[in-house]
Amino acid sequence: MGKVNVCLKRSYIAVTTLITILSALLLAATLLFHGLLHNHEEIETILPGLFSMYGISIITLILAIIGVYGACKEKKWALILFVVGMILGSLFLIASDIIGLAERPQEAEQLKRHYLQMLPLNNASETTIEGLKEIQSEFQCCGLDQGYMDWGDNIPQSCLCSPEATNPCVEAPRTSSLSEYTMNDQYVKVYKESCLPYLIADEMMVINTTLGILLGVALLWILTAALCICILCQLSKNDEIPVVVYSTEAKAGNYTPLADTAELV
Repeated sequence: MGKVNVCLKRSYIAVTTLITILSALLLAATLLFHGLLHNHEEIETILPGLFSMYGISIITLILAIIGVYGACKEKKWALILFVVGMILGSLFLIASDIIGLAERPQEAEQLKRHYLQMLPLNNASETTIEGLKEIQSEFQCCGLDQGYMDWGDNIPQSCLCSPEATNPCVEAPRTSSLSEYTMNDQYVKVYKESCLPYLIADEMMVINTTLGILLGVALLWILTAALCICILCQLSKNDEIPVVVYSTEAKAGNYTPLADTAELV
Protein backbone atom coordinates (compact mmCIF):
# COMPACT_ATOMS: atom_id res chain seq x y z
CA MET A 1 0.00 0.00 0.00
CA GLY A 2 1.38 3.39 -1.01
CA LYS A 3 1.76 6.46 1.14
CA VAL A 4 -0.72 9.36 0.94
CA ASN A 5 0.55 12.90 0.49
CA VAL A 6 0.12 14.77 3.77
CA CYS A 7 -1.18 17.99 2.16
CA LEU A 8 -3.69 16.05 0.06
CA LYS A 9 -4.91 14.12 3.09
CA ARG A 10 -5.30 17.25 5.22
CA SER A 11 -7.12 19.10 2.44
CA TYR A 12 -9.54 16.22 2.01
CA ILE A 13 -10.19 15.94 5.75
CA ALA A 14 -10.74 19.72 6.03
CA VAL A 15 -13.28 19.82 3.17
CA THR A 16 -15.06 16.68 4.36
CA THR A 17 -15.24 18.07 7.90
CA LEU A 18 -16.83 21.21 6.46
CA ILE A 19 -19.43 19.04 4.74
CA THR A 20 -20.06 17.25 8.04
CA ILE A 21 -20.67 20.53 9.85
CA LEU A 22 -22.96 21.86 7.11
CA SER A 23 -24.94 18.62 7.07
CA ALA A 24 -25.39 18.75 10.85
CA LEU A 25 -26.55 22.37 10.65
CA LEU A 26 -28.97 21.53 7.84
CA LEU A 27 -30.41 18.67 9.89
CA ALA A 28 -30.81 20.93 12.94
CA ALA A 29 -32.47 23.66 10.84
CA THR A 30 -34.86 21.13 9.28
CA LEU A 31 -35.84 19.83 12.71
CA LEU A 32 -36.41 23.38 13.97
CA PHE A 33 -38.43 24.34 10.88
CA HIS A 34 -40.51 21.18 11.17
CA GLY A 35 -41.22 21.91 14.83
CA LEU A 36 -42.29 25.50 14.12
CA LEU A 37 -44.66 24.44 11.34
CA HIS A 38 -45.99 21.35 13.07
CA ASN A 39 -49.44 22.87 13.63
CA HIS A 40 -49.44 24.99 10.46
CA GLU A 41 -52.52 24.61 8.26
CA GLU A 42 -50.37 23.98 5.15
CA ILE A 43 -48.05 21.43 6.77
CA GLU A 44 -49.21 18.70 4.36
CA THR A 45 -47.84 20.61 1.37
CA ILE A 46 -44.52 21.27 3.12
CA LEU A 47 -43.89 17.69 4.34
CA PRO A 48 -42.39 16.35 1.04
CA GLY A 49 -39.80 19.11 1.06
CA LEU A 50 -39.02 18.49 4.74
CA PHE A 51 -38.56 14.76 4.16
CA SER A 52 -36.21 15.53 1.26
CA MET A 53 -34.14 17.78 3.51
CA TYR A 54 -34.04 15.07 6.18
CA GLY A 55 -32.81 12.52 3.65
CA ILE A 56 -30.15 14.77 2.13
CA SER A 57 -28.77 15.95 5.47
CA ILE A 58 -28.70 12.51 7.14
CA ILE A 59 -27.19 10.64 4.17
CA THR A 60 -24.58 13.36 3.62
CA LEU A 61 -23.69 13.38 7.32
CA ILE A 62 -23.18 9.60 7.37
CA LEU A 63 -21.10 9.63 4.17
CA ALA A 64 -18.93 12.49 5.45
CA ILE A 65 -18.21 10.65 8.71
CA ILE A 66 -17.30 7.51 6.77
CA GLY A 67 -15.08 9.58 4.48
CA VAL A 68 -13.15 11.15 7.37
CA TYR A 69 -12.75 7.73 8.99
CA GLY A 70 -11.47 6.26 5.74
CA ALA A 71 -8.88 9.00 5.32
CA CYS A 72 -7.64 8.85 8.91
CA LYS A 73 -7.39 5.04 8.98
CA GLU A 74 -6.57 4.74 5.25
CA LYS A 75 -9.41 2.28 4.69
CA LYS A 76 -10.11 1.80 0.99
CA TRP A 77 -13.65 0.47 1.44
CA ALA A 78 -14.70 3.59 3.35
CA LEU A 79 -13.16 5.91 0.77
CA ILE A 80 -14.77 4.02 -2.11
CA LEU A 81 -18.16 4.18 -0.39
CA PHE A 82 -17.69 7.92 0.13
CA VAL A 83 -16.74 8.52 -3.52
CA VAL A 84 -19.70 6.56 -4.87
CA GLY A 85 -22.10 8.35 -2.52
CA MET A 86 -20.75 11.80 -3.33
CA ILE A 87 -20.84 11.22 -7.09
CA LEU A 88 -24.41 9.92 -6.98
CA GLY A 89 -25.42 12.81 -4.72
CA SER A 90 -23.78 15.36 -7.02
CA LEU A 91 -25.58 13.93 -10.05
CA PHE A 92 -28.87 14.11 -8.14
CA LEU A 93 -28.33 17.75 -7.17
CA ILE A 94 -27.28 18.76 -10.68
CA ALA A 95 -30.33 17.02 -12.17
CA SER A 96 -32.57 18.75 -9.61
CA ASP A 97 -30.98 22.08 -10.53
CA ILE A 98 -31.63 21.55 -14.24
CA ILE A 99 -35.23 20.50 -13.61
CA GLY A 100 -35.74 23.51 -11.33
CA LEU A 101 -34.42 25.90 -13.97
CA ALA A 102 -36.66 24.36 -16.62
CA GLU A 103 -39.77 24.58 -14.43
CA ARG A 104 -39.37 28.18 -13.23
CA PRO A 105 -42.04 29.60 -15.61
CA GLN A 106 -44.55 26.93 -14.54
CA GLU A 107 -43.68 27.60 -10.90
CA ALA A 108 -44.42 31.31 -11.33
CA GLU A 109 -47.77 30.53 -12.94
CA GLN A 110 -48.63 28.11 -10.15
CA LEU A 111 -47.81 30.73 -7.52
CA LYS A 112 -50.06 33.21 -9.30
CA ARG A 113 -52.99 30.78 -9.28
CA HIS A 114 -52.35 29.99 -5.60
CA TYR A 115 -52.53 33.63 -4.53
CA LEU A 116 -55.52 34.44 -6.72
CA GLN A 117 -57.45 31.69 -4.95
CA MET A 118 -57.44 33.93 -1.85
CA LEU A 119 -59.81 36.38 -3.55
CA PRO A 120 -62.09 37.94 -2.50
CA LEU A 121 -60.02 39.14 0.43
CA ASN A 122 -63.09 39.87 2.55
CA ASN A 123 -63.67 36.10 2.78
CA ALA A 124 -60.03 35.17 3.41
CA SER A 125 -58.90 33.61 6.68
CA GLU A 126 -57.58 35.75 9.50
CA THR A 127 -54.08 34.29 9.06
CA THR A 128 -54.07 35.15 5.34
CA ILE A 129 -55.27 38.71 5.99
CA GLU A 130 -52.66 39.36 8.68
CA GLY A 131 -49.91 38.00 6.45
CA LEU A 132 -51.07 40.14 3.53
CA LYS A 133 -51.13 43.24 5.71
CA GLU A 134 -47.47 42.72 6.57
CA ILE A 135 -46.66 42.21 2.91
CA GLN A 136 -48.49 45.43 1.96
CA SER A 137 -46.46 47.44 4.44
CA GLU A 138 -43.20 45.82 3.36
CA PHE A 139 -43.59 46.12 -0.43
CA GLN A 140 -45.72 49.30 -0.46
CA CYS A 141 -48.59 47.71 -2.35
CA CYS A 142 -52.30 47.05 -1.79
CA GLY A 143 -54.47 44.06 -2.64
CA LEU A 144 -53.47 41.14 -4.81
CA ASP A 145 -54.75 41.62 -8.35
CA GLN A 146 -56.83 44.78 -8.72
CA GLY A 147 -55.12 46.89 -6.09
CA TYR A 148 -57.18 48.40 -3.28
CA MET A 149 -60.40 47.25 -5.02
CA ASP A 150 -59.67 43.68 -3.88
CA TRP A 151 -60.55 44.81 -0.36
CA GLY A 152 -63.89 46.34 -1.27
CA ASP A 153 -64.77 49.04 1.27
CA ASN A 154 -62.71 47.46 4.06
CA ILE A 155 -59.29 48.72 3.02
CA PRO A 156 -56.76 48.05 5.83
CA GLN A 157 -54.44 50.69 7.23
CA SER A 158 -51.42 48.87 5.75
CA CYS A 159 -52.54 50.21 2.34
CA LEU A 160 -52.11 53.83 3.48
CA CYS A 161 -49.28 55.63 1.75
CA SER A 162 -46.50 56.49 4.13
CA PRO A 163 -44.67 59.84 3.84
CA GLU A 164 -41.54 57.96 2.74
CA ALA A 165 -43.38 55.93 0.07
CA THR A 166 -41.47 55.37 -3.15
CA ASN A 167 -44.24 53.52 -5.00
CA PRO A 168 -47.10 55.45 -6.64
CA CYS A 169 -50.26 56.19 -4.67
CA VAL A 170 -53.89 56.91 -5.59
CA GLU A 171 -56.83 58.43 -3.77
CA ALA A 172 -58.92 55.94 -1.84
CA PRO A 173 -62.74 55.94 -2.21
CA ARG A 174 -64.50 58.11 0.32
CA THR A 175 -66.84 55.26 1.11
CA SER A 176 -64.01 53.04 2.30
CA SER A 177 -63.10 52.29 5.89
CA LEU A 178 -60.20 54.75 5.55
CA SER A 179 -62.53 57.75 5.27
CA GLU A 180 -62.02 58.42 8.98
CA TYR A 181 -58.43 59.44 8.20
CA THR A 182 -59.62 62.25 5.89
CA MET A 183 -58.41 65.67 7.05
CA ASN A 184 -59.34 69.10 5.63
CA ASP A 185 -61.41 67.42 2.88
CA GLN A 186 -58.24 65.86 1.44
CA TYR A 187 -58.52 62.39 -0.02
CA VAL A 188 -56.68 59.59 1.74
CA LYS A 189 -54.09 58.02 -0.52
CA VAL A 190 -53.33 54.30 -0.76
CA TYR A 191 -50.74 52.34 -2.70
CA LYS A 192 -51.66 51.97 -6.35
CA GLU A 193 -49.84 48.75 -7.29
CA SER A 194 -51.08 45.30 -6.32
CA CYS A 195 -48.90 42.92 -4.31
CA LEU A 196 -49.06 39.89 -6.60
CA PRO A 197 -46.05 40.84 -8.78
CA TYR A 198 -43.95 41.51 -5.67
CA LEU A 199 -45.00 38.22 -4.08
CA ILE A 200 -44.12 36.23 -7.18
CA ALA A 201 -40.79 38.04 -7.59
CA ASP A 202 -39.96 37.39 -3.93
CA GLU A 203 -40.83 33.68 -4.23
CA MET A 204 -38.82 33.35 -7.45
CA MET A 205 -35.83 34.96 -5.77
CA VAL A 206 -36.03 32.33 -3.04
CA ILE A 207 -36.21 29.59 -5.69
CA ASN A 208 -33.23 31.03 -7.59
CA THR A 209 -31.23 31.28 -4.37
CA THR A 210 -32.07 27.66 -3.52
CA LEU A 211 -30.97 26.49 -6.97
CA GLY A 212 -27.71 28.41 -6.59
CA ILE A 213 -27.07 26.83 -3.19
CA LEU A 214 -27.75 23.36 -4.62
CA LEU A 215 -25.25 23.99 -7.41
CA GLY A 216 -22.63 25.17 -4.91
CA VAL A 217 -23.18 22.09 -2.75
CA ALA A 218 -22.88 19.83 -5.81
CA LEU A 219 -19.55 21.46 -6.75
CA LEU A 220 -18.31 21.02 -3.17
CA TRP A 221 -19.24 17.34 -3.26
CA ILE A 222 -17.48 16.90 -6.60
CA LEU A 223 -14.35 18.51 -5.13
CA THR A 224 -14.30 16.12 -2.18
CA ALA A 225 -14.91 13.15 -4.49
CA ALA A 226 -11.94 14.22 -6.65
CA LEU A 227 -9.69 14.55 -3.59
CA CYS A 228 -10.83 11.14 -2.36
CA ILE A 229 -10.08 9.56 -5.74
CA CYS A 230 -6.55 11.02 -5.59
CA ILE A 231 -6.07 9.46 -2.15
CA LEU A 232 -7.30 6.10 -3.45
CA CYS A 233 -4.86 6.28 -6.35
CA GLN A 234 -1.96 6.92 -3.98
CA LEU A 235 -3.06 4.08 -1.68
CA SER A 236 -3.21 1.71 -4.65
CA LYS A 237 0.42 2.32 -5.56
CA ASN A 238 2.88 -0.35 -4.43
CA ASP A 239 5.79 0.66 -2.21
CA GLU A 240 9.09 1.04 -4.06
CA ILE A 241 11.02 -2.25 -4.21
CA PRO A 242 14.82 -2.07 -4.51
CA VAL A 243 16.00 -3.06 -7.96
CA VAL A 244 18.04 -6.28 -8.02
CA VAL A 245 21.07 -5.97 -10.32
CA TYR A 246 22.79 -9.13 -11.57
CA SER A 247 26.56 -9.09 -11.37
CA THR A 248 28.92 -11.70 -12.84
CA GLU A 249 31.27 -11.17 -9.90
CA ALA A 250 28.71 -12.60 -7.52
CA LYS A 251 28.79 -16.10 -8.98
CA ALA A 252 29.62 -19.03 -6.75
CA GLY A 253 33.29 -19.70 -6.08
CA ASN A 254 34.53 -16.25 -6.92
CA TYR A 255 36.03 -15.54 -3.50
CA THR A 256 39.40 -15.63 -1.69
CA PRO A 257 39.85 -17.60 1.54
CA LEU A 258 40.90 -15.52 4.51
CA ALA A 259 43.35 -18.09 5.77
CA ASP A 260 44.98 -21.36 4.60
CA THR A 261 43.13 -24.43 5.84
CA ALA A 262 46.39 -26.19 6.74
CA GLU A 263 47.37 -23.37 9.08
CA LEU A 264 44.19 -23.87 11.11
CA VAL A 265 44.95 -27.54 11.86
